[in-house]
Amino acid sequence: MTEAVARTLPGTLVGATAWCSRPRGLDVVRIGGTKNPDVDGIIGLGPDLVLANEEENRAPDLDALRAAGLDVLVTEVRSVPQAVAELDRVLTACGAAGRPGWLDEAERTWTALPGPARRETAVVPVWRRPWMVLGRDTFAGDVLARLGVDHLYAHHPERYPRVPLDELRARQPDLVVLPDEPYRFTADDGPEAFSGLPCALVSGRHLTWYGPSLTEAPRVLAAALGAARR
Repeated sequence: MTEAVARTLPGTLVGATAWCSRPRGLDVVRIGGTKNPDVDGIIGLGPDLVLANEEENRAPDLDALRAAGLDVLVTEVRSVPQAVAELDRVLTACGAAGRPGWLDEAERTWTALPGPARRETAVVPVWRRPWMVLGRDTFAGDVLARLGVDHLYAHHPERYPRVPLDELRARQPDLVVLPDEPYRFTADDGPEAFSGLPCALVSGRHLTWYGPSLTEAPRVLAAALGAARR
């Protein structure tokens, strides 16, 4: 959301989390993380609006901001169409006169995406020590499904279940998808745990972010998935 607002409405943002790395060089007050924001610092900035997400931000922090008289907009994004709709809502609330060109392009790109030539199964770790994977009802899971990759825990009761490594291996997926965030999987940290299975190292920004990166995500992710299959 930070990248979307900064690109569409320069100068609108007065603060962002310490983890908001895009756009590069964004010069605003850093207000902590999503799970440990500086509530008093946010209140002190006197923003007209606070942008939050139901998955990332804790209800007590948002309640404290509301109690201080701040307007809080909370997004819910669990699919690509929902991402487009919520981004439109966020940008409108921030003062955009209409949808920006990049958001229209993102919607066209995903709507016109051809059906995959084949479907594959995958496990998608998002953390290790302990191992955690994508579960039910996630934005990243929807992104992968649209690219022909069905992750094996899509119907798990939890959204990000902890699963022992032995169980992940025993599921015998067609491939393992390893993003570089939130845990930074690399060629030297992750694939060695899945010996004998193809591992796709993918951009976490393109797999889990909803914003301007949506326009190029299908191409970038498809290239990474294709490289793992060779």
